[in-house]
Amino acid sequence: MAEQQQNVEEFKGRPRLPRFALPRRYDLTIALDLVRSTFSGAVEIAINVVSSTRFLVLNAADLSVDHQSVWFRSQESDRQETKRPSEIVEIDADEILVFGFDDLLPIGEGVLGIRFTGTLNDQMKGFYRSTYEYNGEKRNMAVTQFEPADARRCFPCWDEPALKATFKIALEVPSDLIALSNMPVVNEKADGPIKTVSFQESPIMSTYLVAIVVGLFDYVEAPLPDGIKVRVYTQVGRSNQGKFALDVAVKALELYIKYFSVPYPLPKLDMVAIPDFAAGAMENYGLVTYREIALLYDELHSSASVKQSVAITVTHELAHQWFGNLVTMEWWTDLWLNEGFATWMSYLATDSLFPEWSIWTQFLGQTTSGLRLDALAESHPIEVKFFGYVNHANEINEIFDSISYSKGASVIQMLQSYLGASSFQKALASYIKRYAYSNAKTEDLWAVLEEESGEPVKNMMSSWTKQKGYPTVYVKIKRHELEIDQSQFLSDGTLGDGQWIVPLTLCFGSYDVQKKLLLKTKVDKLDIMELLGLQEGKPGLSEESSQENAAHNWIKFNVNQTGFYRVHYDNELAARLKFAIDANQLTGTDRLGILEDSFALCVACRQTLSSLLSVLSAYREETDHIVLSHIVKVSYKIVNLVADATPELSDDIKLFFINLLQFPSEKLGWDARKGESHLDVMLRGELLAALAQFGHEKTINEAIRRFHIFLNDRITSVLPPDTRKAAYVAVMKSVSISNKSAYESLLEIYRQTDESEEKVRILSCLTSCPDPDIILESLNFLLSSEVRNQDAVYGLGVSREGHETAWRWFKENWDLIEKTWPSGFLLSSFIVAIVTQFGTAEKAAEVEEFFVSRSKPAFARTLNQSLERVRINARWIEYTRKEASLGEVMKELAGRGT
Repeated sequence: MAEQQQNVEEFKGRPRLPRFALPRRYDLTIALDLVRSTFSGAVEIAINVVSSTRFLVLNAADLSVDHQSVWFRSQESDRQETKRPSEIVEIDADEILVFGFDDLLPIGEGVLGIRFTGTLNDQMKGFYRSTYEYNGEKRNMAVTQFEPADARRCFPCWDEPALKATFKIALEVPSDLIALSNMPVVNEKADGPIKTVSFQESPIMSTYLVAIVVGLFDYVEAPLPDGIKVRVYTQVGRSNQGKFALDVAVKALELYIKYFSVPYPLPKLDMVAIPDFAAGAMENYGLVTYREIALLYDELHSSASVKQSVAITVTHELAHQWFGNLVTMEWWTDLWLNEGFATWMSYLATDSLFPEWSIWTQFLGQTTSGLRLDALAESHPIEVKFFGYVNHANEINEIFDSISYSKGASVIQMLQSYLGASSFQKALASYIKRYAYSNAKTEDLWAVLEEESGEPVKNMMSSWTKQKGYPTVYVKIKRHELEIDQSQFLSDGTLGDGQWIVPLTLCFGSYDVQKKLLLKTKVDKLDIMELLGLQEGKPGLSEESSQENAAHNWIKFNVNQTGFYRVHYDNELAARLKFAIDANQLTGTDRLGILEDSFALCVACRQTLSSLLSVLSAYREETDHIVLSHIVKVSYKIVNLVADATPELSDDIKLFFINLLQFPSEKLGWDARKGESHLDVMLRGELLAALAQFGHEKTINEAIRRFHIFLNDRITSVLPPDTRKAAYVAVMKSVSISNKSAYESLLEIYRQTDESEEKVRILSCLTSCPDPDIILESLNFLLSSEVRNQDAVYGLGVSREGHETAWRWFKENWDLIEKTWPSGFLLSSFIVAIVTQFGTAEKAAEVEEFFVSRSKPAFARTLNQSLERVRINARWIEYTRKEASLGEVMKELAGRGT
């Protein structure tokens, strides 16, 4: 028989586990030694042997398996004979454990038993240790982070999302500590200094959602209407900082229960703030873990931006309890079903809880993030399998990116806008009910949406998820016709060959006159008279673009930016839209969209910088907080571009942006006003930081004055959390190796505070200094024991003057960096931050050469994307350098206050 010929070699190098045995239930016991940072465990796995085999193959990594302890017992025969494997092979490269038996295993149910030991690592993945202080003593807590493929670092298991099972967990821990897992405690038995905590058996779930946390905590709690308890666990003495997240969680759960028409699936929900945590948060079923900065909010010491971030993060993770946990993607190729939906749902929930935050306008930040990454040739489709990606566990981390999250959420927003909110909600509820406690693929979602809506969802959406990229829709007006041409947008200026079914929306001179249509071909023509229901010779949109009628004759595509595409208008239509911005005829969302599309076209060298600055000048009386925030982000990039391309114009471009931002900044001032909005509070700090960065003397002097007051009185109201970064940026501008007092003051604040937000804020400012020696000192500080590994990436935003210093530091410390952050988003963040700041082909070649012998699959795509960005920067710089009239245009705009 072929099964008898099986051998270990055939299991090597395979991306997925063989399917001849499937797990049904894990009975897991783990004993922890938090002093030695070790653990020992035993697991009995109820499995179902579904096809003939003499091998059992499962995942294990960084564990010492006791070979003598392994046994298998079939439940299918009367004798229930215990078998011992005759060969045990641990294949480290594939992170698998192979048990070979002398005879074929009986088809049907059986139990596999294994004992093992391991170390609580310091890499923030698998089963790891996090440190905290209690009564002045440094202690360890034990934490799990299993997504995407690290449950295997805690116990041997079938570590794939589709191989769901139930879990019965027991923990042996120090008696004075709190032990948490996915389910409630059913029994706690103390034996001197050690207690055994047993948890209720879980419903069926994927291994990456299993969670364990053991440490010393305080908590706050509140019930759902049905009595289910929701708790937020914090370090001792900080439980008050969990109250905001708790309130958000309770309200969000109630909203989701109603939206999905499916109850919350578990008997409790715990949320825990972890001092060392690689990502922002993790949606473990019933035990959600967070960075402290992503969960804790202090009314006195936290900024408005952190408050908003906590709300969005909590609602994101709780959306996963349905989208991801109850219904799980079949394989990581459909990760976007988890992350895209949780991102979109988090904005839906946050908007419901805080309507005054204009959160759907802020959602454009997600869309922009997706558009910018997806404009790279080195991007990937939402459904990554079509490029052969995600074949191995160490490659999975790379798709936790803006494509899966931001583009995923944006195409969902586009589809919901096309189908209508009510139809979309009804379909999602049907999808959740149909695939509950199971796995699904993208096609399954499209099928349900198509059934419920009657629209050709699969045909339309496949063009968005199965190919990378997105279109630019070029629009040209000729008499009463609009000529439309779609082509794939790429930031390197080339035209890709993709084609999409685009749900176009457009309005004519007013939001009262809107039209929707599907663009199914590369080119099309639209008769304006026909669209408006007008007849030739009747009043309508005139061709002429006189200043008097242009503001009323505008045509805006992608109304309120619900579509995931860019629009490139001909000169006539662009001029009309500029007048419409001047006349305040467009929503803030559309004003932001026009600016972002114009900026992207400029980066791709399909529009001059002069033209972009002309568009920006139309925003000289802008008052919308979110539009102004976007202008600030764009301004940094343009100032850097000019410094590289035409340094002699650097002062002019800074003056241009100072003139643009000074009016709204002076309107807001430095001090909070009674009753001001959440958005005012967030914007104030952004504007002041930008003005300080661009050298606005009045802002810098005031920042320095307030900073010195703050040094002597840390609870003064003159420098609250929301404006503190502006002051730190201002004082760092004058720091040098011979004048370090402000730098040393910031380090002193860093060492004295126990607030995560404040530490991160200081780290993000230290390297903004223009002195390369200070930058080197700051970068070395990131690698010291004073900075938690999770926070080092916040200090990589180096000033222009320090780019070469940072690159040298990066090369000299690469071995240490790779060892400390061996994979995942933190290592990728180092590469992106250090590499993408450059803008010459020569530097791209130098970076490429450095990584020739160092690149690994875990960050290969990130490196390629970073190199592509360097070459795009280089092309943009050269294109701008050749722009003959730039100096004249800039001086004119800067001179007349834009």
